[in-house]
Amino acid sequence: MTRTWSTPAPLVATGWVTALALAVATVLADDNAGRLLVGLATLLVAYLAAFATIARPRLTADANGLAVRGFASTTQLPWHEVKVKLQTTRRLGREQQTLELDADDRLVVLTRLDLGADPEEVAGVLHALRP
Repeated sequence: MTRTWSTPAPLVATGWVTALALAVATVLADDNAGRLLVGLATLLVAYLAAFATIARPRLTADANGLAVRGFASTTQLPWHEVKVKLQTTRRLGREQQTLELDADDRLVVLTRLDLGADPEEVAGVLHALRP
């Protein structure tokens, strides 16, 4: 059984629409400082939307192990090399959970945005899939 998780498609589409709107605002800006700031925001939002588009699915799990997809490559993590941990941090008075995949030489941290699901639920599925 193979399970996959990725950023929700509507959120990715919203990112592209926002990047387009910011690009139009960059062209229409009156002053150079405003054009620069809005242009930088355009580049940032376009980069994030491109990453969310290219790195789909972000995490794949099957009987052989995990595959974490990035911009340029996919990292294969066999079950015997990876520890799946759920980390809770408190920022700005709010608790946030992340899923940590700790391999020998690599640490991958995935958030709710990366997974499109609650990291606690994903951790439960991963523990159930682990042979």
